[in-house]
Amino acid sequence: MLVMTIAIIVVLNALYARESLEMSLFPTMILIITLFRIVLSVTTTRLILTEGFAGNVIDFFAQTVAQGDIVVGMIIFLVIVLVNFLVITKGSERVAEVTARFTLDAMPGKQMAIDADLNSGLIEEEEAKARRKKIQDESNFYGAMDGAVKFVKGDAIFSIVLMFINIVGGIIIGSVQMGYTIGEAVNVFFLLSIGDGLVSQLPAILISFATGLIVTKATLEDEITDAITTQLFARPMVLVITGIALIALGFIGGLGSGLPAQFFLPAGAALVFFGVTMKRQEAVTAIEHEITTDDVEADEMRRPMDEMMNQIDVDPILLCFGYGLIPLVEASQGGDLLERVIMIRRNIAKELGVIIPQIRLLDNIKLSPNQYAVYIKGDEVAGGEIMFDHYMAMNSGYVEEEIDGIETVEPYMGQPALWISESQRERAEALGYTVVDPPAIIATHLTGVIRNHLHELLSRQDVQKRINHVKESHPVLVDELIPKYMTIGEVQKVLSNLIREGISIRDLVTILETLADHAPISRDTDMLTEYVRANLKRAISRKFFNQGANTVITLDPALEQVLTANIQKTEIGSFVALDQQLSHRVFDSLKKEVSKLTSLGVMPIILTTPFVRMYFKRLVEEIAPDLIVLSYGEIDQTAELQSVGMVSVT
Repeated sequence: MLVMTIAIIVVLNALYARESLEMSLFPTMILIITLFRIVLSVTTTRLILTEGFAGNVIDFFAQTVAQGDIVVGMIIFLVIVLVNFLVITKGSERVAEVTARFTLDAMPGKQMAIDADLNSGLIEEEEAKARRKKIQDESNFYGAMDGAVKFVKGDAIFSIVLMFINIVGGIIIGSVQMGYTIGEAVNVFFLLSIGDGLVSQLPAILISFATGLIVTKATLEDEITDAITTQLFARPMVLVITGIALIALGFIGGLGSGLPAQFFLPAGAALVFFGVTMKRQEAVTAIEHEITTDDVEADEMRRPMDEMMNQIDVDPILLCFGYGLIPLVEASQGGDLLERVIMIRRNIAKELGVIIPQIRLLDNIKLSPNQYAVYIKGDEVAGGEIMFDHYMAMNSGYVEEEIDGIETVEPYMGQPALWISESQRERAEALGYTVVDPPAIIATHLTGVIRNHLHELLSRQDVQKRINHVKESHPVLVDELIPKYMTIGEVQKVLSNLIREGISIRDLVTILETLADHAPISRDTDMLTEYVRANLKRAISRKFFNQGANTVITLDPALEQVLTANIQKTEIGSFVALDQQLSHRVFDSLKKEVSKLTSLGVMPIILTTPFVRMYFKRLVEEIAPDLIVLSYGEIDQTAELQSVGMVSVT
């Protein structure tokens, strides 16, 4: 009875588990329970063969289930064993084998997808670790389940063999040693063997059923009873048609066909009643929704004119999309794009110290169904077109075999890619492709656009909020700097200069301390930016350099002298004025040196003297806007650098 109790508990846990990993120790439990049952079966076999009696439980099953009839008992036992062996265990074995193989094959692609989400800022490192661990746990679990099902299958075979051992051994021992006649021995030991087999098979079939539940289970967000009710009884017409069919069978039974009309007629009438009731409720809900929508539209038309001023405001960040992409946004349709947008704002704030404005999502009938566009302060700056029901597969550089698909280009990086169907996804991941879904494509593109225009989005009001926050803990610092030496607008320009080149402004205290030290001497915001960068050298070095040796490109001292000699100072700022021929020579030399590193997959970094850095950056940002230009004063002493090239004017 202990085994039966454990089997029932296991079945109920498997039934109510929301996902398979909630019972990650299930393969181990199968092994333990199977071994325990085998020990009990060996014990009962010993009792049957030595005493001709194995306890009241086995005797109860032999007399009650088999009704004391050998043939009936044998048939019932064989039916249970065959159901367990051929139906449940055989199917579970095949499902576990296929699931284990596909889970293992898809692991590399899933790992790359996690890395892509992490690199694009959609997830944090903690979530990435949790997702990687879950993938590993799933692989280990389904691999173990593939082997554990063999225990269940072997247990069913063992039960059949053990039963025949009990029968043959019991007849021989009963007739030779116990003084039974052949007929008496057959009757006694057949019934005992059948009872023992039934007692062992009932827990076995429960364990097999639990195994089948685990390997076929899909992830559920609701309890399984609610999910079954929702999926089976959610459509009124299905209930109505089923009820009519039952009523028809009831009338046929009433005509003398033998069908139980007393069951079919009430059940059919009940289903028709519930179906019609649900249909009416859906109609009422639809009318209420329509009335609510009309009320909202009427309220919109009755708004005062001054409230309509909100309609002409320019959204700092606007993501528009065609009607075909609406399911990506609507949570009711399974869309998670809104959650990804929230994560983008959170990650940028954590990385760069800037709280970006609210990102507005809006459908636009002027766009094609599968098109999207990103607007910054009312101007379209980026966009793309995706296939809603497809996935984008990109060559990660480790692809073992090419896959068929529709050729396209990844909208942000411009990398060649393929549109593939959902049925090709697991195979593409197994072959080494990085596979991303449509929401991830849009979120990655949106993240890149925001980073490129983040310096435009930082307003004086945003800066004032940050300074007010700092003032709560450092009032002396803020009072000394603002407004005596700098205005909010000048601080904003310094912060914008930092953000423009990807430097975090989270450490605002250090930035304001530096400005307070140098603002009394110079009001040039560009020079003040360089002073701040020098004081942020530890953070800058950690951002752009690894712990090992790092390759950089330096400037020829002769070129630095030329740049210094050609600096022009005006009322609106300073810049380098080179003649066209000299500029082309500098650009050609820069492209040559940069191409050496990019061909090796290394991010090019230019290293200059502190005074020249900002002028050289402005000189080359038109041809290489993403080029990293650092000064010697921004390098932490722990960074190991190795110069592999030099930009010159020759």
